[in-house]
Amino acid sequence: MKRAKNELLQFLGGLLMLVVGLFIFSQKVMVSSSFFGRYMMFGSFSMSNGMIMIPFIIGIIWMFASGGSFASKVFTGLGVLIIVVSIILTTNLSLVHMTLYEWVLILILIFGGAGLLAKILLANPEDVGAGRDESDRLDEHIIGESRRIREIEKEIEQIKKGK
Repeated sequence: MKRAKNELLQFLGGLLMLVVGLFIFSQKVMVSSSFFGRYMMFGSFSMSNGMIMIPFIIGIIWMFASGGSFASKVFTGLGVLIIVVSIILTTNLSLVHMTLYEWVLILILIFGGAGLLAKILLANPEDVGAGRDESDRLDEHIIGESRRIREIEKEIEQIKKGK
């Protein structure tokens, strides 16, 4: 298995591809919401958006009247959660007109960049070290040669002392 030449370069390239792809994609998506002035559908049950605010209003009144009891805070939090969920459910996303080339380019940038990032971030540490056998052998060779040089220097010193 080949070792990746430069993991940092691959990481930065993947990150750049992902960011550019998501930026172009965000420029091609139109977001609209029909929260205000419409009815909210929960299955077959529908209620106006004004009625969604009632639990939040009751929670606020209850919190101020009771001095901030735990139950009133939970009720108010659930009211806020209902409002946020209803806004998310009434949000509509649509793509603007684009060519097939633009769409394929966006997909390649986003998923190619994510693939490069996943390759680097999710790499098995054993696989990363597997390509280092040659450098380990080179290190051992250098260490062995430096030991031989020291032994030769010691022999030279002994010879000088003997004369």
